Amino acid sequence: MTGDGRRLAGTESDRQLSVDDVPVARYVVAPAIDARHGPRPYLHPVRTLGGTVVTDAFPADHVWHLGASLAVQDVDGTNLWGGRTYVRDAGYTWRDDHGRIAHTRWETLGPQCLAHRLEWRDRDGAVLLTERRELTAQRVGERAWALDVGYTLTAPADRDVTLGSPATNGRPGGAGYGGFFWRAVSATPARVCTATAEGEEAVNGSAAPWLAFAGTGPDGAAYTLVLAGLGEGDRWFVRTAMYPGVCVAFAFERPRTIAAGTSRTGRHRVVVADGALDRAEAAALAAGETV
Repeated sequence: MTGDGRRLAGTESDRQLSVDDVPVARYVVAPAIDARHGPRPYLHPVRTLGGTVVTDAFPADHVWHLGASLAVQDVDGTNLWGGRTYVRDAGYTWRDDHGRIAHTRWETLGPQCLAHRLEWRDRDGAVLLTERRELTAQRVGERAWALDVGYTLTAPADRDVTLGSPATNGRPGGAGYGGFFWRAVSATPARVCTATAEGEEAVNGSAAPWLAFAGTGPDGAAYTLVLAGLGEGDRWFVRTAMYPGVCVAFAFERPRTIAAGTSRTGRHRVVVADGALDRAEAAALAAGETV
């Protein structure tokens, strides 16, 4: 169920991450959902240690937003984000181009660590990329815990694979989304800042070492997310006005290519904290300290 009572698609393969026996995140491994929503593993609900829900899934404004997940709108022409595809000189268009990110086997199953193998597939089931993914959860203070997301994306031995976004396909306005995406939930207008900038317009497209995203859960409680771990060439994509969300964007301004037989690795940390943290507290958490 979501925080507002909506029932979501899941299977018996769903897993739970916990910190000190406190459940903090449900990992939906093989969602039985419409192909147009970009089926892929996702985390939802994610909660603070105090129980406040900090993700959303299947929201009415963008039904294909699935909690926290890896999702890219253009992988060699396949939509692995969900929804309409941005087409140069035509805009957003419904196309029969949706693929699937599919779990293939587990490597580690534990309350604080999940690791598995996946395949990024096109609409016909052909493998675009293979992936190894690891999710870990650990306490980082009295009121915060950290989610570490690590992955290795590997291209086939015989061809390059290009990652793109609406921005690289011609959409203006800093819409370079696609990568590790966190669809947040907030009952009040969300706020975002880095060490030197504040607000959606100033932070979107930046390459700051860390970003703090503050919102209010469905229960009315304040929470703060502190994200870190941009890779080389990555940028922050953020939204607070249209909807609450933040993304480690792989192709914010230009396409990125994974050369044949090579890999792209990434590791991102999201600290999930109860309460509204100030900039100094967020910076401390980003530096690995506790608050």
